[in-house]
Amino acid sequence: MTHPVDVHVGKRVRHRRWLVGMTQQQLAEKVGIKFQQIQKYETGANRISASRLWDIADALDVSVSFFFEGLDDTDKTAEGKASAIPADLMGDKEALDLIRSYYAIPENQRRRLFELARVLSDVA
Repeated sequence: MTHPVDVHVGKRVRHRRWLVGMTQQQLAEKVGIKFQQIQKYETGANRISASRLWDIADALDVSVSFFFEGLDDTDKTAEGKASAIPADLMGDKEALDLIRSYYAIPENQRRRLFELARVLSDVA
């Protein structure tokens, strides 16, 4: 049976991999394992050892602590408008594609887009 922490860490691996635009195969090659193992890690089916997590963090250019962020919040429920946001927003490929596209926009235009989105969400 999968442990909730293993599932959370696996989701964070997938989240970061998608965010940087890396495939499971590319990550596996950087870490020196088969892509099937990355699949198992990302679903929480297999636990990631400390040394392997260190290698994955290095390949994805994050600290090891990144994979544990939000772990305390997994059981908490959102209030108000935030309750309309899916609990696993960062596990949603569409949301990650949107974030990646957002950061590809030049900074001055990105700020203007952000302000527009804020105004539209206030109106909704």
